[in-house]
Order: sequence, then C-alpha cells, then structure tokens
Amino acid sequence: MKSCILRPAYHALWLLLAAPACMAAPLKLHLVDAHGKTLQGAVITLRSTDATRPLAAPVRATMDQVDLKFSPPLLVIPAGSSVNFPNSDKVRHQVYSFSEARRFSLPLYSGTPYPPVEFEQSGIVTLGCNIHDQMRAYLYVVEAQYFGRSNAEGAWREDVQPGEYLVQVWYPLARENKPVIHQKLTVTTGGEVKLQLATPLKLRPVSQVPVNWDAY
Repeated sequence: MKSCILRPAYHALWLLLAAPACMAAPLKLHLVDAHGKTLQGAVITLRSTDATRPLAAPVRATMDQVDLKFSPPLLVIPAGSSVNFPNSDKVRHQVYSFSEARRFSLPLYSGTPYPPVEFEQSGIVTLGCNIHDQMRAYLYVVEAQYFGRSNAEGAWREDVQPGEYLVQVWYPLARENKPVIHQKLTVTTGGEVKLQLATPLKLRPVSQVPVNWDAY
C-alpha cells in the first residue's frame, strides 16, 4: 500500500503502478482523516482529464419521505438524472431547495403528485421541508466517470480504466460545501492507495445533520 498525505488543494498526486494493460482494473482508495481515523461515508468521484471520455449515464432515483425524514438522507447521482420525491408519510410535506445547483419547490403534498425533478447541473443540493424544519437531506450531483462512497473501513473500490483523473472527495458532514480533497491522479493499473487529509475536518452544526444520517 502506498501512503500519501494530501497537502493543500490542487497539489498533484500521482499513482504510478507499472502494467501495460489498457483494460479496467480494480482500484482501491482508503480514506483517513488528519488524525488517521477512518473516513466513512465520504463521496468520491474520478473524472477523466480526457474530455472525449463519456461521463456516467443519468439515472432515475427516488428520495422518499418516511417518519418525517428524507429517505435516504443522501443521494449521489450523475448530472442529467431525475429524482422522484414521493411522500409516504400520513402528513403532507413541502420539499424545496435554494441551492445554486438546483432551486425548486414542490408545494404541500402527499403521495406522488409531481413528476420527477431533473438535476442537470453538478453540485451539492440541500433539501428541506417548509413544514418540518428538522427534515434535511443532500443530493450530490456529479459529472464523472466513476463515483461512490467510502464504506465503514473508509475504503472505496472500483474497476478503473487507465488514464489521468481528477479525484475529488466530499465529506457530507463537513462544514463547507466543497471537496476536502481535490487532486490529480494518474492510474496505469489497479492498486491500493491510502489518502490522508492534511488538516482536521470542521463539521456541520448538529442542526444541519439529517436526523437519520447513514454514514454509508
């Protein structure tokens, strides 16, 4: 395992593992914070610097409302995707977002009266309910070839095609809505890399954490 402590943003990180194959091979990233503690639930994206490479295709996803909570509290979707927002509660909700990446409002409703909401622009979308202030969730809209979340061991695995990538890591509970890692990564074959944050995380206030938060 190679270990790299990530310094200030935009510092280049190169993963150079010798192998001639051009086929996708297993890549494992292991994330830890500045104190060496496992960083689970982080969102990881790899976007090729080759503009001709196709991005991940849009999907149709669902974020429900159950027991006065959004379910799930976090969705990661490719740009161009659409999301249904059914209300499975016995009370009505009014879902909204003022986020720059996607502003919308679904007036007071129950069931599924509205068509899916489309998310064309990448970025972080914070969701709330105008009726129930404790309800909060996040959508992370990505433009990348590969994306996922770190598991309980802080690991993320994916079969990755060789090439140069911009790797970004966003931690949903970080106070600032920006990547905690923003680096270049050159992959020639699969392998394992340990990534450690250079500075301690500053976390969101409890009021901004979904009450049903699922780390992964």
